[in-house]
Amino acid sequence: MKLHSPLCDLFGIEYPIVLAGMGGASTPELAAAVSNAGGLGVLGAAACQPEELREWIRRTRALTDKPFGVDTLLPASVRRTAQTQDDGAEDPADQLAEHLRFAREFMDREQLQAPAPRGDRQNASGSNLQVFSKAFFDAQMQVVIEERVPVYAAGLGNPGPWMAEMQYNGTRVMAVVGAVRHAIQVATIGLDAIVAQGHDAGGHNSPVGAMALIPQVVDAVGKIPVLGAGGIGDGRGVAAAMMLGAAGGWIGTAFLAAEESGIAQHQKQALVEGTEEGTVISRSVTGKPARIIRSKWTDAWERAEIQPLPMPYQGIVSGPVMAAASASGRADVNPGFAGQGMGLIKAIRPAADILREIVDTAEASLSRATYFI
Repeated sequence: MKLHSPLCDLFGIEYPIVLAGMGGASTPELAAAVSNAGGLGVLGAAACQPEELREWIRRTRALTDKPFGVDTLLPASVRRTAQTQDDGAEDPADQLAEHLRFAREFMDREQLQAPAPRGDRQNASGSNLQVFSKAFFDAQMQVVIEERVPVYAAGLGNPGPWMAEMQYNGTRVMAVVGAVRHAIQVATIGLDAIVAQGHDAGGHNSPVGAMALIPQVVDAVGKIPVLGAGGIGDGRGVAAAMMLGAAGGWIGTAFLAAEESGIAQHQKQALVEGTEEGTVISRSVTGKPARIIRSKWTDAWERAEIQPLPMPYQGIVSGPVMAAASASGRADVNPGFAGQGMGLIKAIRPAADILREIVDTAEASLSRATYFI
């Protein structure tokens, strides 16, 4: 049974396997490798400054003549914070000094050196754009529109304000959701596909498990193709998602340990050595609940008397710590994000080999299912 669905015709790809847009991991090299192997590679561009994003898009085009996508974040909570602070809650900016002190004390205990400031956090005009601010998101989306990318994915939030321009350019648009009500909301803006991402997924995810979420989103959005996500680490997971009504799989963790992945070698090794029990839901890195490999940093926040700040402020707190840990090869402090399918990763391999194995096992699993029916 050949692995094929309407998603393949929609995106112009051979197999209904889409690389999740993982920040730091889904680089042009990984996205191009997945696209060249027959899936849809997606750039994890959440933290890319606008000109860096433009360079990534053009580099991907130089590496593949196949369709590819760009994933950024459009979290509504950031837009609300930018618009108003009238709910009586303490302004996160006023708490920042205390949280930065917590981070410095952590770095001192762990003997981590603060990294030098990065010049590439400035855009071409030389002005600083705070990562994960409204201005930052708007500038990223302008690049997506100007570069006429084949596919755009909103990893968080609603891309509605930009739909008309992207559709005019011929860009296919999808959004990642973690609840049926979110799927219904974004379905009204004319999306081409929806990703139903369950609680088992790495990074920002849902409080609902993938097995429960996928069929309910499928039922709720009618004819819009749904990609299943969350804990899908091999072809058996893809087959299961398709049996639940999905048109394909949105896969992240399985590709984290690819040779082309942009994460550090010590983080890839942590994935190989990890198990399904090795992750935790924590707000300690981004400010939003995210599934992360358990570390000294996540443990420190579990014990702390203060709570992580909301996005984007927690990123200001965690960023120097994560950068220092990565520079020192400290997997015990920054092992990275991963889903509960991490235990299926046994080796660091080329992305094409990973995709080929996913396709083969999905086809075999679907054939067995058809036999028993």
